[in-house]
Amino acid sequence: MNLQERINLLHRLGEYIQSDHDDWQNAKEKASWENNWFTQEFVELSISNIASAFLPKQKLTNWVHQYGIGPVNKEPKKVGIVMAGNIPLVGFHDFLCSFICGHKSYIKTSHKDQVLIKHVADILSLWNDEIRDLVIFSDMLKECDAYIATGSNNSSGYFEYYFNKYPHIIRRNKTSVAILEGPESLDELGRLADDVYSFYGLGCRNVTKLYLPVDYDFIPLINAFKKYNYLADNHKYKNNYDYNLAILLLNKKFFMSNESILLVEEPSLFSPISQLNYEFYSNRQLLLHSLHQNKDLQCIAGKDFIAFGGTQTPSLSDYADGVDTMQFLAAL
Repeated sequence: MNLQERINLLHRLGEYIQSDHDDWQNAKEKASWENNWFTQEFVELSISNIASAFLPKQKLTNWVHQYGIGPVNKEPKKVGIVMAGNIPLVGFHDFLCSFICGHKSYIKTSHKDQVLIKHVADILSLWNDEIRDLVIFSDMLKECDAYIATGSNNSSGYFEYYFNKYPHIIRRNKTSVAILEGPESLDELGRLADDVYSFYGLGCRNVTKLYLPVDYDFIPLINAFKKYNYLADNHKYKNNYDYNLAILLLNKKFFMSNESILLVEEPSLFSPISQLNYEFYSNRQLLLHSLHQNKDLQCIAGKDFIAFGGTQTPSLSDYADGVDTMQFLAAL
């Protein structure tokens, strides 16, 4: 396949994943059965984001043009991809980068998110038989020329050990924050709620901490967040909420709540599921300097940064951990 054929296939895939095709509907249902965090709402959200941001033909063409990708890859490499499983199709962008570069992708999926990506590969294979030699799923990724692995801070140590002698990208835990200046409009706060609650807060682009001006009025924020109170109907989410609430009560720690999230003043950027940390600031420049030095940050929402409601809609060029995956793959 040449580059244009690959772009055409991906564009066709974008149309397919937005369709009501029975096989695709069944795959989405199966993904929800196998992982209770993958509710229909958030499966559809992930698919919609991929289809609109990654797969339109003109966007793909413009993106690829930046890297000087030739029509045909005469020396394709074997790229081992270890995918995470925290949100639906979270590893799709890595697959997309490898595929568009003309490499052979050897993919180890997470057991939490294997249905959708395997269905995508099957559909592409149905449209073009060459895909069967370009996308291979395996539990063991041996003898690859390069590796891309996404995991936790713990697993990254193992990845570094096993893949150290090969070209590699190793990703660790990341999270996102929001800077509020007060008073934000109700619409802005509603969109901030999307950044916090989407995918139950499991993504690295989910906002897990707020930076607030001194004397901030929490009432509009808490009320705006009530639009997601229905998430407490998910027993897995509710179990996390009840557990974290019990810990706060036992420790006699001050918190605020709207029945679906716990607001806690904490210095940590990372917060457990159903909890949102916050911290007050008085000097915005000092805050920004501190955040820019922090290697745990994926993105920042707020004025002069990503608009509220936009953290979960990355473009093709918004690379995880700020490492240009395409540049890495094109240079192999």
